Amino acid sequence: MSENAENEKKAKVIRIKTKPYIVTSGAFHLKDIDTRDKQGLKKEDGKALLRRNREQMFEWQEKLYAENRQSLLIVFQAMDAAGKDGCIKHVMRGLNPQGTHVTAFKQPSSEELDHDYMWRINRALPRRGEIGIFNRSHYEEVIVTQLHNLIADQQYPEDVIDKHVWENRYSQIRNWEEYLVEQGYHILKFFLHISKDEQRERLLDRIEEEDKNWKFSAGDLAEREHWDEYQSLYQEAIRETATKNAPWIVVPADRKWFARAVVSQVVLETLEDMNPKMPELSKEEIRELDHWREVLNNDK
Repeated sequence: MSENAENEKKAKVIRIKTKPYIVTSGAFHLKDIDTRDKQGLKKEDGKALLRRNREQMFEWQEKLYAENRQSLLIVFQAMDAAGKDGCIKHVMRGLNPQGTHVTAFKQPSSEELDHDYMWRINRALPRRGEIGIFNRSHYEEVIVTQLHNLIADQQYPEDVIDKHVWENRYSQIRNWEEYLVEQGYHILKFFLHISKDEQRERLLDRIEEEDKNWKFSAGDLAEREHWDEYQSLYQEAIRETATKNAPWIVVPADRKWFARAVVSQVVLETLEDMNPKMPELSKEEIRELDHWREVLNNDK
């Protein structure tokens, strides 16, 4: 048996333990998740597992799209160079684009700033039967906005910007996510947890490797100077908004292959729990199919 075939065979029985990374309450510390964890897996086994998971994700997505009742919202947050783009590319590549939409949230436009901070988020929500993927999200509004005090330059009434503004936003986000769940959404929030040393190596790669030069931004280095502050704010955001219905999954991300395997495993398990089903036809609809089959068979 070839090495690839052996890896594929292993992948059929391997299943990453995702529970240690899932946060559903405020009792959480980032330091408790080892950024280099790989659960004893070899890289080849992890890649084979990713391929297997993608195949099963596709089958479940077909049912989700046909059922047209539930929606899956997947949020990615991380420090710069943690691998959000690559994770989305490699984990979601096997899904049907017709029922999958990726939205990358960048610095708000002037139009977006003229609305409430959730306005652009609501506009990007997936429809029933679809999978929506957010590359960054509403969490930028309690992390980056808070760190740089960007809210002070936005068009808010003075009485809104008080000492409780961030506490209020966490409450608003929790309530909004709970509302979505009550409307048939399932929510996964991934934080790709990378170490400072690994980020340094990846930023250096963007400088040293010509085909990655386009990814480099001096702004990433400026943000890196706030590393400890970002870690504290992410920990706070996870603690404040982790719930059973909208959990955070803190993914060890120093090894890209393992992070992608973990994400694919969690998405697959969620689709399995959602258990979408192909629509069942009524007896009348089945009789109609019999009729049209006869029509087509006679049309020769």
